[in-house]
Amino acid sequence: MEKILEIISQTPLFQNLPEEDLKRIRRIARDKFYNKGQTVFSEGDSGNGFYVVVAGKVKIYKSSLEGKEQILHIYGPGNPFGEVPVFSGEQFPANAQTLLKSHLLFFPRTAFTELIAKNPSLCLNMLAMLSMRLRQFTLQVENLSLKEVPGRLASYLLFLAREAGGETTTVSLPISKGQLASLLGTIPETLSRILARMSTSGLIDVSGGEITLLDAAGLEDLAETGKL
Repeated sequence: MEKILEIISQTPLFQNLPEEDLKRIRRIARDKFYNKGQTVFSEGDSGNGFYVVVAGKVKIYKSSLEGKEQILHIYGPGNPFGEVPVFSGEQFPANAQTLLKSHLLFFPRTAFTELIAKNPSLCLNMLAMLSMRLRQFTLQVENLSLKEVPGRLASYLLFLAREAGGETTTVSLPISKGQLASLLGTIPETLSRILARMSTSGLIDVSGGEITLLDAAGLEDLAETGKL
């Protein structure tokens, strides 16, 4: 119970709420357990609630009629997902699938909206989260439509470095290279070629899932211009 309350308290939606409010939030949540590769929801399913990752990892993705997959987001512990349809009352606009064995908290739409009506702080947190998601989607659309793949990869590596505190020069890929290729809107073969070219150019050093950023300024320039 204490561990889950800690996860809830660190979730952006619920940050800075008093312990009593966190306990109320925990009481309306339902524990859901999934094996690796299980579907959490599919595009078109009714948005009857949202989820928070307690343990494991979940990918949000779209699939074309031809079966091509585009990963939109990958979420780990503490991250909420599927929250937008909670307020619109509409269907989920994408698919969600576990990448690892996962423990999720499910928040039913009706119970959560009733809780929000009684808690202005929770409402403000939700607005802040939705605004952040809108910015993320805007950046993703910009990256996929305006930047070449090398620029997208450079942006992603710099993002990982910032998430790690900005003081480290080595980042660990939180996903497989195949999943990273999908996230960047390319194919694994193209990603491998670009990683090799970035290594040859002295921008990075690749060792399995560990990537050392050798030239931060060069990566910043690549992220901006997209030209390698």
